[in-house]
Amino acid sequence: MRRCCSCPAGHTAQGGHEAQQRGYVSLRYRFQAAQCGPCALRGQCLRKPETTAARQVAFFQANTGSAHPYTQRMRALIDSEAGRELYDRRMGTVEPVFANLRHNKGLRRFTLRGQTKVDAQFKLFCLVHNIEKLAKAGYGMG
Repeated sequence: MRRCCSCPAGHTAQGGHEAQQRGYVSLRYRFQAAQCGPCALRGQCLRKPETTAARQVAFFQANTGSAHPYTQRMRALIDSEAGRELYDRRMGTVEPVFANLRHNKGLRRFTLRGQTKVDAQFKLFCLVHNIEKLAKAGYGMG
């Protein structure tokens, strides 16, 4: 079976590879920039014709019912007896730290861009949190 997709101008994209995203199976097609570049119907095909080189189309076929394999694994782990015990300990040790960072320190959203900068910003907030814990415990007070 040969699969193809055509645009309003009649150009075709062959193949179409299957992709799975968030539990949905889709067929994805990508047109050539040589087809879309000089086309008079670019405005009908593309949301941003001034910045997009070529048309991309995805046809969603079915929902597989499974979100992500990692989510399924985590759900199975938490549902086990040992996982429930581990999760209960997390609620008492880690979650108060996140609550302190969010409500007391105002870290609702990162103000920097890029993984390295966001990581540094988060570590600085954690450093402040840990210094406050040490100060409350009486370290460094004489």
